[in-house]
Amino acid sequence: MTDRFRAGAGRLCLDFIRTLRYRGTPSEEEELPDATAWGAWIDAFGPYAAPVRPASVDDAWAAREAIHALLTGSLRPATRQRLNRFAALPVPAPSLSASGEVWWQAADPGSAMLALLTRDALDLVTSPEFSRVRRCAGPRCGALFLDTSRPGTRRWCSMEICGNQAKKSTYRAKAAAH
Repeated sequence: MTDRFRAGAGRLCLDFIRTLRYRGTPSEEEELPDATAWGAWIDAFGPYAAPVRPASVDDAWAAREAIHALLTGSLRPATRQRLNRFAALPVPAPSLSASGEVWWQAADPGSAMLALLTRDALDLVTSPEFSRVRRCAGPRCGALFLDTSRPGTRRWCSMEICGNQAKKSTYRAKAAAH
């Protein structure tokens, strides 16, 4: 996997919606600006052995926004229809090679990836885990993540980035006050 995209949100669908970084802020950054970037994301997170080269990123954007709406409780009828359409797409199928390795394949790998992502989001919102989906407390971030900590009190999507920035800010504020 490349450092280009962030992982570690706890579910594949949560990593996917993080491709619109700093959502809703002046610093908002699109990590999937084109089909090449969408293919790179699939290569990093998907099940395929061969590189995926989708023709377009438009369905990925539509699926990402529908999944975000589902996870944040802002679902509208048209968005629900879009989610159902993506979830109904064929998923990648396993195939056993002569050497005993499992290879994943699909007639349209990009669409199959959208089916996996949408089904993961639907599974998440209907599971007990959904009560542990949190919004990062980082003032510039706001990414969603699955809090898998035992006490359920995780505050940041990443301790290395958002958590570290928050702790540095607190330290500097205390130092400036003295």
